Amino acid sequence: MRHGARAALGGLACLLAWIVTMPADAVSPLEGKAQLEALSFSDLSGWDGDDHGEAFRAFLRSCRALDAQAAELRPAQKPDAGVLAVCREALETPALDGAEARAFFERHFQPFLIRPESGDGFLTGYYEPEFRGSRRPDSTYKVPLLDRPDDLVTIPQGETLPGIDPALQAARRTSDGHEPYPDRAAIEDGALGDKAKPVVYLREPGEAFIIHVQGSARIRLDDGSVMRVAYAGRNGRPYTSIGRLLVQRGEMDLETMTLEKLMGWLKDHPGPARDLMRQNRSYIFFREAAELAPEDGPIGGAGIPLVPGRSLAVDRSLWPYGLPFWLEGELPVTLDRAEPLRRLMIAQDTGSAIVGPARGDFFFGSGPDAGTRAGLLRHRTRFVVLKPRLDP
Repeated sequence: MRHGARAALGGLACLLAWIVTMPADAVSPLEGKAQLEALSFSDLSGWDGDDHGEAFRAFLRSCRALDAQAAELRPAQKPDAGVLAVCREALETPALDGAEARAFFERHFQPFLIRPESGDGFLTGYYEPEFRGSRRPDSTYKVPLLDRPDDLVTIPQGETLPGIDPALQAARRTSDGHEPYPDRAAIEDGALGDKAKPVVYLREPGEAFIIHVQGSARIRLDDGSVMRVAYAGRNGRPYTSIGRLLVQRGEMDLETMTLEKLMGWLKDHPGPARDLMRQNRSYIFFREAAELAPEDGPIGGAGIPLVPGRSLAVDRSLWPYGLPFWLEGELPVTLDRAEPLRRLMIAQDTGSAIVGPARGDFFFGSGPDAGTRAGLLRHRTRFVVLKPRLDP
């Protein structure tokens, strides 16, 4: 519930935080998109019952990357000096658990409720799929995942290229300059020519499409080994949800849609499915991630392995990686049953569909069970961001 005095104090605290941590002439990325309302940790339902040690270990992963100035896979807003200072202290005390970890977050962060200017907080789920595949094509495995072409130019966030629509996030390098990169349909029809180098082959177009949406996968090869593939770039075209299109067309209803039903429809309707998937003009390129250990999660936008149940994908144009977020809502277990969501998560990833100040994607882990739960999560959720205190 909103309280006038608390809201006023929250707005003042937020304003002061931005004044201290941003240049005088800078504009907050949240300007016109959200208000931040200061809270206390006692306002966070279930805060004392969370596993803060687990959250702290996920936070340490981000801190190690920030401290090393490691390259981000998909660059986000730059962390302010406060985040870096908290990370330095975290790295000096890396063994915190339980009450000590909770005290660390309470000492160094101030919670702010995110109130979007339009709409509510909304949370979806994602996962790392596992499918069968082959390094060589044959009559069973004939759908490729493609490596990043050498003519693909990723446009840094906030920058543009001459002659390229500012809404596009990538371009094609040519001898005459740059042009828009081909969309999904054109790429599937051979527009890349010999630049389209396959990384691995799958059985079904729908399986490849799901991997495009999730951004990573485990591919089980016929010799029993497992190959990991990771995001290597995209054509910069806008993302379109085919699930939403199916609902709009009356093919499915939102309340009973699951990942299994969606994949079943794609397999059972190959012609319409091909046309439907091409409505999503975005196309993802991959690389083999041989550096990942079997127990590692996939690589997220921050360039580090994700942690099931603790890694959150956020809008990278608004938030830096490494920020903790407290989520309150529901986590579905089945279509008919949900459990409370009261959890501290760390911003470690992003996604083309993750747009807005209170919009997130919850990483469930790897394999079919994680995929089932991820497909069920599309819930209104209360988002609270933990910003570094000015005087910890």
